[in-house]
Amino acid sequence: MATEISNQTKEDPGLNSGRRKLQKWLNKSMKICMTDGRTLIGIFLCTDRDRNVILGSCEEYLKSPDSGEKEEPRILGLAMIPGHHIISIHVDEDRSLTYNWNMDTS
Repeated sequence: MATEISNQTKEDPGLNSGRRKLQKWLNKSMKICMTDGRTLIGIFLCTDRDRNVILGSCEEYLKSPDSGEKEEPRILGLAMIPGHHIISIHVDEDRSLTYNWNMDTS
């Protein structure tokens, strides 16, 4: 059983860099800015080939939380964000990482 767990944690050399990046993002806090100005913050759970994103424990802000204005978030819980509405993604890791969703077409 311990062998199975250790084998699962090793990186599969057959995975492309995009898939490895997504695996690193799993269960990380993610901030998504949308085309209509809303910002969603939640835990990254999964995505699909159409670039839709599923966030768990998601909160919605009408204004950016970075704007300095005090705003109560709307609690959404589990949310599916259509990929064509995503402008940018920020993943909270050891160092800050911002990913422009529309720039990468691979």
